[in-house]
Amino acid sequence: MAKWQYKKTKQSNWKLPFLVIVATLLTFMFIVPTIIVIPFKGDNATQASSEQQAEEATAAAPVTLDSPFDVNVLRSETDEVEKVPLEDYVVHVVASEMPADFELEALKAQALAARTYITQYLSQGQQGKLEGGADVTDTVQHQVYKSTEELRQVWGSDYHWKMDKITEAVAATQGKIITYSNQPITPAFFSTSNGYTENSEDYWEGELPYLRTVESPWDEEISPKFFDQKIFTKAELEKKLDVTISSQINDFQLTRTESKRVATAKIGDNTFTGRDIRELLGLPSNDFTISKKDDHYVFTTKGYGHGVGMSQYGANGMAKEGKTYEEIIEYYYQGVQVSTLEKATPKLLVKK
Repeated sequence: MAKWQYKKTKQSNWKLPFLVIVATLLTFMFIVPTIIVIPFKGDNATQASSEQQAEEATAAAPVTLDSPFDVNVLRSETDEVEKVPLEDYVVHVVASEMPADFELEALKAQALAARTYITQYLSQGQQGKLEGGADVTDTVQHQVYKSTEELRQVWGSDYHWKMDKITEAVAATQGKIITYSNQPITPAFFSTSNGYTENSEDYWEGELPYLRTVESPWDEEISPKFFDQKIFTKAELEKKLDVTISSQINDFQLTRTESKRVATAKIGDNTFTGRDIRELLGLPSNDFTISKKDDHYVFTTKGYGHGVGMSQYGANGMAKEGKTYEEIIEYYYQGVQVSTLEKATPKLLVKK
C-alpha cells in the first residue's frame, strides 16, 4: 500500500511541471497573438469607418448650380411656359440630347455647347418672342428639353445615377461658354459623323469660320447609328421627289462636298441638294449611295444628323482616349476659346 502511494506521488510530481509548460505554450499560441493583432485591427476598422463616412458625406453633398438668369421654355405638350434657371435648363438639355452613359468629359462638352447655344440665342434679342413670352421651345427647333417627370419616365430606376452624373458634368462647366472673337458661337452638334464633319456652308447658307470640316474617325467604331439603309420602290421615289425616273441607275448623278457628303443629286431632269434628298426621303444623313435591286432603290447612308459642328459619338470617342472637354471643344469648333458668361455676354446678365 505504501509503495503504491509513493509511485503515485512521484507520478504526480512529474505531471505538474509538464502541465505548467503546456499551459504556458498555449498562452503564447493563442492569447499573445490576439493581443498583438487587436490594436492593428482596431486601427484599420477606424480608418475604414472614417473613409466610408467621408465617401458618404461627399456623395450626400448637393451640387450647387448658380444660375445668373432664367430660361422661359414653351412646353410643346401643354403650351405652358416653364421658367427654368439657366444651369438647370442645361442639365435637362444634356439629359435629353446625349446618352448619360457617355464619358464624363463628353457630357461636359455637351453641357458647354448647350449653355453656349441658349446664351448666343438670347444675346441676339430673342427673349420672350414666342407664345406666352417664351424664349425657346422644348424641341429640336431649339434644344430638346425634358422635365424631371419626363426623364423619370424615360430612365426609370436609372434616374438618380444618370441625373447625378449629368449634374456633375454641368457643375464642372457652369458659367462657361464657347466664344470666337469674344462672341458666343453657334455650337452646332449632331449624333454621328460619316468620318468627317461638314463645313457649315455646305449644309446651311452661312459660312462660319469655326464650323470647318475635321476628321472624326471614332464614330464608325462606337456609334450604332453609323450605317443605315432605306429601300424605296420606283413609285415611292417618284412621289416623294416629284420626279420621273427611268429604269436606268445612271439617272442618279451625285456630286460630293469636302466631307464626302452629297452636295447635289441630279435625278432625271431635276437637281436637288444632298440636304433636300435627306429631308424628302427621311434619311439619317446626306452621305448616301444609291443602288438598284429589281424595282427597288437602296439608299445606304453613313452617319446620323446634319454633320455640322461637334459629333456626339466622336466626342465620346475622344473622351475614351483621355481627352478633356476643352480639347474636344477646341477640336470640333476650330479656333474657339472657352470663356465665361460675365466676360462674353455682360449685357445679357444685366438685362436678366
